[in-house]
Amino acid sequence: MIEQATPTQNSLPLKTSGYTSLVDALDYAAQGTTGCNFYDGRGELYRALPYQVLQSEAKDMAKRLHHLNLERGTTVALVADTHPDFLVFFFACQYAGLVPVPLPAAVHLGGREAFVKHLHLMLKDCQAKVAFATPDYFEFLQEATEGLPIEQAGTLEHFRELPQANELPAPPRSDELAYLQYTSGSTRFPRGTMITQRAVLANLAGILQYGVQIRRGDRFMSWLPFYHDMGLVGLILGPVVSQLSVDYLGTREFAMRPRLWLNLISQNKATISFSPPFGFALCARRLRDSDLDRYDLAHWRVAGVGAEMIRAGWLNHFADRLLPAGFNRSAFLPCYGMAECSLAVSFAPLGQGLEVDCINADLLAQDKKALSVDGFSEALREAEFVNCGRPLPEYQVEIRSEAGELVPERHCGVIFLKGPSIMEGYANNPEATSGALTADGWLNTGDVGYRAGDSLFITGRSKDLLIINGRNIWPQDLEYIAEQQPEVRPEDASAFSIPSENGTEVAVLVVQCRQTDAFVQAELIERLKERIQTEFGIVCLIELVPLHTLPRTSSGKLSRSGARLDFLQRNNLTEADPLPQALLDRSPHTAAMEDA
Repeated sequence: MIEQATPTQNSLPLKTSGYTSLVDALDYAAQGTTGCNFYDGRGELYRALPYQVLQSEAKDMAKRLHHLNLERGTTVALVADTHPDFLVFFFACQYAGLVPVPLPAAVHLGGREAFVKHLHLMLKDCQAKVAFATPDYFEFLQEATEGLPIEQAGTLEHFRELPQANELPAPPRSDELAYLQYTSGSTRFPRGTMITQRAVLANLAGILQYGVQIRRGDRFMSWLPFYHDMGLVGLILGPVVSQLSVDYLGTREFAMRPRLWLNLISQNKATISFSPPFGFALCARRLRDSDLDRYDLAHWRVAGVGAEMIRAGWLNHFADRLLPAGFNRSAFLPCYGMAECSLAVSFAPLGQGLEVDCINADLLAQDKKALSVDGFSEALREAEFVNCGRPLPEYQVEIRSEAGELVPERHCGVIFLKGPSIMEGYANNPEATSGALTADGWLNTGDVGYRAGDSLFITGRSKDLLIINGRNIWPQDLEYIAEQQPEVRPEDASAFSIPSENGTEVAVLVVQCRQTDAFVQAELIERLKERIQTEFGIVCLIELVPLHTLPRTSSGKLSRSGARLDFLQRNNLTEADPLPQALLDRSPHTAAMEDA
């Protein structure tokens, strides 16, 4: 039987700051007895990796990498499968003075060819000289490296056949890069954020001390992808820096059996686990009443939620379903962050749960003012936004207009950020860097929100905004209407706009429909058109598509830009073509049936 690395065994004094590098943090954690536990798709432990063993194996591999005589700071691509070998190779790069670049480990519905092409583009973009993959992904990596100047590519076992250098190079300096973190690419092709040792350690100190307020005896649990900033920084580096144990379940295994997440939290009495909102929604949807007696979630004190727009309804449904299992809805910890800031920007107050601001949606659309609505009124269209809390200490947040001017409280604008964990820029992309970072060090997040007192509320992304007949409409508002229909589930709709022949923009809503009956589909389309016309006063082109059609980013989010491109291709249009009136005039239901 494999023995776990458990949190109660650690006698080290708790430490979350004062490190000079990630190597320094692992060296300290290795003096204790905590570490990582990896579980398979049946919820069974298949590998315990104490930090002491991780340190030893990483140093061994680092000497082999150092023998390759690579220039210090050379990028090393790592296909980031949820596997112990990834952690070994990531920290081996740290000890060897190299820069690891986690890459997606997800063969999406586009299939092998699309995945390999995506890997190839990212390998080329980051200019990697060495590439690693676990055995499950090595064939994909081999194919993706064709035509690229990759000097070594292999699994951990392949690299263990290399000779060792006699000693390790000097440890990383605080101003050297710790890793490249690719953004999810929901609105554009992923870009590699350059994060220094100093930056990520500063962010982790803020997260652990002020965000989750780490305690002795805490234990992490995660199913998040290792190539996502929340998975990598929050749930790999966070446990190491705080010397706490963490339990891992593969992202694919979670998607197939989401209740395993709850099983492992219950079994190991985990206290901290994060998820995007769709993870809570998926888990609640798969729950059966007979499951509830199996769970004990009373120890789950931090149920972090972030990485995308937070919808209170999904989370409240999760809390209602899990109340009999001891889940406390005050455990919800909304937060806001991005890869360009290492990870976190703000956290709601710990133990507060969800605080929702109900505002006048029409006033927000017309004047960009977020004024609260007191009481229900049929005459007003309302919108709800979740409080994402205060910025971490030493971080400044400004809300600016399109002209770059500061806007007053409760006025919506683009969020700008300044702080100790901001990226150095996008790797090998000076144009994108200059577009994101100002000369005086402010980061244009591309996100839109408002301040209410000290609290930050996120309303969407500036690049996703639809402007229809002069009205500002967020795509998630249209998507939400679709998701309220009984035929549609969360994350089964994607909204965007297309220029029309008369020069205006037309809203398009693509919906994955589980119903195959033609009459049911036609009724759904008419219901959606009527609801959108009533609530927003616009005409919206509705297209129904089969399940598994909508594309996702590497981190699992729906890609609106990808959905838009797919829509154009299905209708034989290019980016330069306006939406023909004939397409608007014909039945959307007929179009959907033809596409299916």
